Amino acid sequence: MREVHYDQIVEAVKEIAMKANYELPEDVELAYQSALKREESELGREVLHQILLNIKSAREESMAYCQDTGVAVVFVDVGQEVRVVGGLLEDAINEGVRRAYEEGYLRASMVYDPVFERKNTKDNTPAVVHYRLVPGDKLRLTFAPKGAGSENTSRLAMLKPADGWEGVKRFVLETVKLAGPNACPPFTVGVGIGGTFEYCALLAKRALLRPVEKRSPDPVARRIEEELIEEVNKIGWGPMGFGGTVTAIDVKVELYPCHIASLPVAVNIQCHASRHAEIEL
Repeated sequence: MREVHYDQIVEAVKEIAMKANYELPEDVELAYQSALKREESELGREVLHQILLNIKSAREESMAYCQDTGVAVVFVDVGQEVRVVGGLLEDAINEGVRRAYEEGYLRASMVYDPVFERKNTKDNTPAVVHYRLVPGDKLRLTFAPKGAGSENTSRLAMLKPADGWEGVKRFVLETVKLAGPNACPPFTVGVGIGGTFEYCALLAKRALLRPVEKRSPDPVARRIEEELIEEVNKIGWGPMGFGGTVTAIDVKVELYPCHIASLPVAVNIQCHASRHAEIEL
């Protein structure tokens, strides 16, 4: 059994939380460079140019790419042969978030209680943490800050099996149409199909972590991705909603078996600030 100390986790989370907010992944930047070449709208091309300039400035100046530095969403793959010592794993994650947001000059956006007082927690904790037990003796942490603009436009539907593919497609496209400029396109659209009420939403969010334009190895999911990206870009919102041919840089789909009487579908919209960073301990 391999041991990973609490302090290592704190420092690792701090590192990737700051990196995720300062640096968009290379595949995302390349996707915007590609989008710039195929965007037909002059204003859309100017917006994409500004996005690329912002990516460069944020990285070089170690400043937040977007003022909404998001909910701290952390995906944790825990190896079966790993034991955390020196404290609780989730406490270490939250301490790492606290230090990153205070030391990295990142906006604290979390409030409690969410209904009445809505008092700011001051340090962007607590994080939203998703655990997965995996083989091996490693601990993999992925930090994905999620801003409210795109999160607020995300939706979930419990469709009937009879709705089929046409019902799924209609729901995804309707969600993108409703998101519009409010969610700051170009989007990355995560789609979860199957599972249960809560699990399809997690599938949709996890889908966003896959590299841009890397198609699913599942032939059914891949076929859905290819059709949806074409249909989404026909909607015409364009960069920042000013109109154009690039409404989304990618659609990513994750599938899971579901009950014979259900067809759960979740769409997690990601704005142009498609941020995440990971580390393995």
